[in-house]
Amino acid sequence: MALFNQAPKSLCVLRLSAIGDVCHALAAVQQIQKYWPETEISWIVGKTEAQLLAGIPNAELIVYDKKSGWKGVLALWRQLKHRRFDALLNMQTAFRASVLSFGIKARYKIGFGKQRAREGQWLFTNRKVRDPQNPHVLDGFMAFVEYLGVPVEAPHWQLAVSEQDKEAVKPYIDPARKNLIISPCSSKAEKDWLIERYAQVANIAHQHNVNVILCGSSAKREVEILQKITALCDFQPVNLSGKTNLKQLVALISMADLVISPDSGPAHMATTQGTPVIGLYAYHNPLRTGPYNNLANVVSVYEKNVRKEYGKPSDQLPWATKLTGKNLMSQIQVEDVVEQMKKLAVI
Repeated sequence: MALFNQAPKSLCVLRLSAIGDVCHALAAVQQIQKYWPETEISWIVGKTEAQLLAGIPNAELIVYDKKSGWKGVLALWRQLKHRRFDALLNMQTAFRASVLSFGIKARYKIGFGKQRAREGQWLFTNRKVRDPQNPHVLDGFMAFVEYLGVPVEAPHWQLAVSEQDKEAVKPYIDPARKNLIISPCSSKAEKDWLIERYAQVANIAHQHNVNVILCGSSAKREVEILQKITALCDFQPVNLSGKTNLKQLVALISMADLVISPDSGPAHMATTQGTPVIGLYAYHNPLRTGPYNNLANVVSVYEKNVRKEYGKPSDQLPWATKLTGKNLMSQIQVEDVVEQMKKLAVI
């Protein structure tokens, strides 16, 4: 039975990080907005992720910096102490998020079901959504939507990307050719593919007259990885390391024909823009965290390694099972990525 039989006055969404998960949560939030346009939405979100969400229609962003520790928690509680929401959607299982939720006044505090709730989240909620059959993170967020009483439809996204953001990156796109973005870095080095194999893929794309663009942040590790890939290329790819902010990266991705990325934010940013993605996976289940609309194009060695490590298929293991083997990404072959590029008609 639906929690609400008419639009609630106000909802508070708690999803702090990371970029990919925030993209998934946005689909859920905007589905609620589509069905209940009059409901006031307040979203507590991380500092970096707020840069991506800034300007989304009809939503108040309340920024929390996780580096601020208890000082930041208390400041957030003070900021919200005179407000009461009809429901809090706690879409983050991290203990930090549960602590934050403790000081938020809401009639209903909704959390994940038994399979997905972790780090004691169940102690901080008084309502639990039903675990969806589909393991994907986005479907887990849509379970909140359904629980509230909103019909669940195919996800749609509306990020606020300005004309200035589009103009800033337009020079990097070649309108006369196909454009491939390689975003080689994830949040953890173990999830990155091999530098020489990124370069091989870039070379093959270049041989097929594709404009190759490398993207990364200004972090030292990422700058160095992009330099190494560039050095191994037989041509000069466009190297945008540290040259775009999140909104500009979204704009760039929206103009591209394909993104190749490991398990990281840009893969999901591409999904919000309808840009095809080839996701590269080894440590996490792509059926759970892969690019939602391109799961058929994922190149993954996860399942075979799950069976090797645990002796059973992933659907018989806990929802968030992560592998512990060493150098698993090295099992992904260039030929497998090239095959998906052909399927997506980029080469």
